Amino acid sequence: MGRSGRTALLEQLPSFRKKYTLDFIVVNVENAAGGFGVTAKIVADFMDAGADVMTTGNHAFDQRDEIEIFDQEPRLLRPVNFPTENPGRGSGVYAAQDGKNVLVVHAQGQIGMHPCDDPFAAVDRELAGAVLGKDVDAVIVDFHAEATSEKNGMGHHLDGRASLVVGTHTHIPTADDQILPCGTGYITDLGMSGDYNSIIGMEKSEPLRRFTTKMPGGRFSPAAGEATICGVIVETNDKTGLADAIHPIRIGGRLREAIPSL
Repeated sequence: MGRSGRTALLEQLPSFRKKYTLDFIVVNVENAAGGFGVTAKIVADFMDAGADVMTTGNHAFDQRDEIEIFDQEPRLLRPVNFPTENPGRGSGVYAAQDGKNVLVVHAQGQIGMHPCDDPFAAVDRELAGAVLGKDVDAVIVDFHAEATSEKNGMGHHLDGRASLVVGTHTHIPTADDQILPCGTGYITDLGMSGDYNSIIGMEKSEPLRRFTTKMPGGRFSPAAGEATICGVIVETNDKTGLADAIHPIRIGGRLREAIPSL
């Protein structure tokens, strides 16, 4: 989220890979460019730092002069249930550091979001062509949605068919990291990497003005204080591709830290 979160994560990502022996890293970058969208330079920076795939969300195309990057870089995804005419793609199979194949699917929810196609049907179509434990070694789904109920629904809908289902978009880390009954790792929201002395990553004055007066006074600007890096690590089973363990990460900044011990 903005320069604060972007800088902190870019600095830490190489050491994360080494410290935790990470085979595959996915970073959500939809708010990386001043809080709105992503640029080709930022995509290149994250790939250089170790990101294997980058997801986005409803702000995917906010940097209008940079939209062509979605056609040029196959490791940058926009939601799969956006119109098919949109630039880019919403899923792909990628090689992990250990040579295994990982399917990453990115979808957007419908509740409280701008109109898009049914995310459940869209994700089903992607998983039908790459079955976990048979065609691919792992399946990661980034479900970018407003409603916790819709995210819960996607987790249970995919339980046993995905290695990991993570929610993004609401910017606040949830405390429900778990392995679902059929073996899928799940968390309702990863939380943002950004300054938490803010309103979901934005300087507080303008959001508060709009809440209290119902009148806009200016543009939203990302908060620039010390960032907390948020995410999860999932350990998958070599035979089934399902989750053996899930570990939340919260490092630096204002939130209580959660540092995996692996």
